[in-house]
Amino acid sequence: MLNVVGKRKIFYGFSLALIGAGIFSVIFWGLHFGIDFKGGSLIEINWQGERPDAKTVKDILSPLDLGDISVQPTGDQGMILRLKDIEEATHQKVLSTLSQIGPLQETRFDSVGPVIGEELKRRAYSAIAMVLVLIIVYIAFAFRKVSRPVASWKYGIAAVIALFHDVFIPTGIFSILGHYAGVEIDLLFVTGLLTILGFSVHDTIVVFDRIRENLRKGVGRSFEDTVNVSINQTITRSINTSLTVFLTLLAIYIFGGVSTKFFALLLMIGIFFGTYSSIFVASSLLVTSEAWRQKRIAKKLGK
Repeated sequence: MLNVVGKRKIFYGFSLALIGAGIFSVIFWGLHFGIDFKGGSLIEINWQGERPDAKTVKDILSPLDLGDISVQPTGDQGMILRLKDIEEATHQKVLSTLSQIGPLQETRFDSVGPVIGEELKRRAYSAIAMVLVLIIVYIAFAFRKVSRPVASWKYGIAAVIALFHDVFIPTGIFSILGHYAGVEIDLLFVTGLLTILGFSVHDTIVVFDRIRENLRKGVGRSFEDTVNVSINQTITRSINTSLTVFLTLLAIYIFGGVSTKFFALLLMIGIFFGTYSSIFVASSLLVTSEAWRQKRIAKKLGK
């Protein structure tokens, strides 16, 4: 039987190192927000003939005064242009100007004003915060009859700490990808984070539920032993479930389109660390909390 709880300090250290790297990246490099959050326009086109290089596209569009234009090749013939927020008349001028290079087909056009972008950003933060609060309330209610030796609300706190872990690490990785590869944070990213939160808390509750069941049965010589037995009883199920989803997402990442590529990557990272936190972090936090409580009791008795 794996002594997961006994090695919890190693897992804590690994998690803290990753979270620290992510926080460092977000503080110094920030998040590379897409047009969903900062406003702007996105035009995706497919060239019917040979695809021109980025410089050619920027040069021919320069007379239109579109500001800083980002040009990203995609697929064999595709190209994504990101520029300031434009009206429909300017949008048509852009397409007309680009058609001078060669025949093309527009496959996507999105335009978001800066005010709407800021509003979407605030709503995204609010949605994530609300989900975390509701998870604490739900777990505290679900485990309300488990009061010994760990209070029910501590299950909720442990789960949410693990969820912060599962959010900070993918966010930090995408901050690094945004800095070095220009990967953007958009509404699909927020959707991915909320999906990760749901998947991770489900996995965590499975372990917590087994702990609750084993406490009722009196399994284990101590609370730490009960938690460790519970983890070992559920670890195979957790890994198999996550691996099935991971392999599906890997196929989407490899064979899917550009629009779903980084969404699939985000979910793969989140599911991997969500499974990790459910097994190695969340349940161990309960043991750490109980150990601290016992030390406080012993200290009071010693006085």
